[in-house]
Amino acid sequence: MQKLTALFSAALLSAGLLATSAAHAQDGSAATGQQDPSAAATAPQASAEDFSDEEIEQFSAAAEEVSSISQEYSQQLQQAEGQQAQQDIQMEANEKMVEAVEDSGMDVETFNAIGQAAQQDPELMEKIQEQS
Repeated sequence: MQKLTALFSAALLSAGLLATSAAHAQDGSAATGQQDPSAAATAPQASAEDFSDEEIEQFSAAAEEVSSISQEYSQQLQQAEGQQAQQDIQMEANEKMVEAVEDSGMDVETFNAIGQAAQQDPELMEKIQEQS
């Protein structure tokens, strides 16, 4: 259970990073590090019924890979000197996480939606745990 909790914590943290990365890429604000706080507030809440078994399976596989990438780059981030070095490492980590999610067969938006929904929906969390 501890491994699963750590996995979801890392995956959801990373999902937030992925969302931030995508938002920065779209609006060109990556250099400023600013994000639109209204973006998260407008997202509709999803539940277990909104996702197929295949999507939940893909999420579980992607979350494990994202967690691994997050742990690897977390160590590098802690050792980085200077804000630019940290931003470069974070951008590289985000790219790797996006790649891992897409390699699992799902898009980042769906991955983020499932991760956010799992925080609110115990039934969805249980389905994801069964896949691990």
